[in-house]
Amino acid sequence: MKLGLYSITYLGLWYRGEALPLPAMITRAKQYGYDGIEIDGKRPHGNPLDWPTPRCRELRSIADGEGIDIFAVAANNDFSNPVPEVREAQICCVRDLIRMTADLGAPTLRVFLAWWGVTRHPQLASYDIAKRLWTVVHEPFPPEEIWSWCREALVECARYAEDAGVTLALQNHRPVIHDHQDMLRMVREVDSPSLKACLDAPLMPDRSTDAIYQAARDVGPLQALSHFGGEFERLPDGAIRGFDVFDGKVRGDTNQYYGDFVRAMQVIGYGGYMSYELCHNLPVVDGQTVDIGYAHQQAQLAAEFMRDLIASADSRDPLSASPTTFGTTFGSPA
Repeated sequence: MKLGLYSITYLGLWYRGEALPLPAMITRAKQYGYDGIEIDGKRPHGNPLDWPTPRCRELRSIADGEGIDIFAVAANNDFSNPVPEVREAQICCVRDLIRMTADLGAPTLRVFLAWWGVTRHPQLASYDIAKRLWTVVHEPFPPEEIWSWCREALVECARYAEDAGVTLALQNHRPVIHDHQDMLRMVREVDSPSLKACLDAPLMPDRSTDAIYQAARDVGPLQALSHFGGEFERLPDGAIRGFDVFDGKVRGDTNQYYGDFVRAMQVIGYGGYMSYELCHNLPVVDGQTVDIGYAHQQAQLAAEFMRDLIASADSRDPLSASPTTFGTTFGSPA
């Protein structure tokens, strides 16, 4: 597996201060040992309105000069809105992101079925307002009707992706998708060679060893992209501890389930990217949200953390981590 850095980490959204320009982020990615970057598909980084073909090729040249891959672009689309004009505008945006992805020489565009969005003001970004609005707008409509709107839009976008030679990677992200089975159901229903899966461990409702190995086996060769998140600290013995932050709350240690996930990806033969994202509310110190220095620290620690997990998994006999050796069904490893 390869190590990627997702540009939402440096979007100037969750820390205090401005976004890091993409050329500077490429330099940071190389400095911290990442193999490539994933570009968030919104301003100030990756809105396709700002990225005509010549500018895309220029950025690709900069990345190539640093030995850094541009492996993906990330859409922040919502195909679930009850208003047809809004859905059509979202389709237009994704179509242009597909064009931009191809112009950047990236193979993959991450997509959602639905997305709340983010609000921002000078001191703090938040998911809360957008989540409340999404709930109110969708409340009158049954889940299957919302699902059908999403499927219709994704079928159309998959055609555009196929024409452009781009793979769409559908993430197991709420609110319409609740688990990896929902993600796989949509992939089956769209039935396009240009639509694959982006299974992310932090988004799984059950992150036990059993559930992670089962989900990996279910997704199998459809896996095209994956992300990891959280925050990290260096312990006195030099080891790095990761901890989960979700909806503004610490959910505990990530070391166990990320280790399980990396080994499960090895078992299914996944050789793509694990992309780090820092995309939640960050600590407040002396009444101020931390600045970009905190993002630098976390990006560096995250790279070391995941690189060690990947190296550890690669050094094992893959058969020793096979799901068939786990308990009576998928119990604890021997």
